[in-house]
Amino acid sequence: MTGAVGVRFVQKVSSTRGFAKVAPHVVPALDRAVHRLTRGRVLLSARMLPGVILTSTGARSGQSRRTPLACMPEDGDGGWLLVGSNFGRTGHPAWTHNLLAHPDASISWKGAEIPVTARRLTGEERAAAWRALLAFWPPYATYQARVEREIRVFRLTRR
Repeated sequence: MTGAVGVRFVQKVSSTRGFAKVAPHVVPALDRAVHRLTRGRVLLSARMLPGVILTSTGARSGQSRRTPLACMPEDGDGGWLLVGSNFGRTGHPAWTHNLLAHPDASISWKGAEIPVTARRLTGEERAAAWRALLAFWPPYATYQARVEREIRVFRLTRR
């Protein structure tokens, strides 16, 4: 399955509750393994959505944490938007807590390690980013409808 039909199929599947139960356990592990085996050149989930490997500092542990994430690259300034959707599950993902506690991080983007600073978006800035994110990946609306918390959105900029 390729092209628009493939994307629509993946969007439909990724919006299901079954996907939300299985994906958090399978997708990151598979992404980390392939990324490591290809020395940072391949991120499987990036076949459908652009993706990064976020290296952040654990909020409580202080340990380095590597998390594969979908992202929306921003035109112009070379930044990235990250969405703490947690596949529409109830809690905020751990990496969002890490960025709130330690905003300096790095990403692996297309094989290059890039130091970044994360900033949580709020108010109208978040609302504008959220509209762009929904146009970019409509399943985010399903994830938000499934949970009572406001899904966190972060902008990463190069340091």
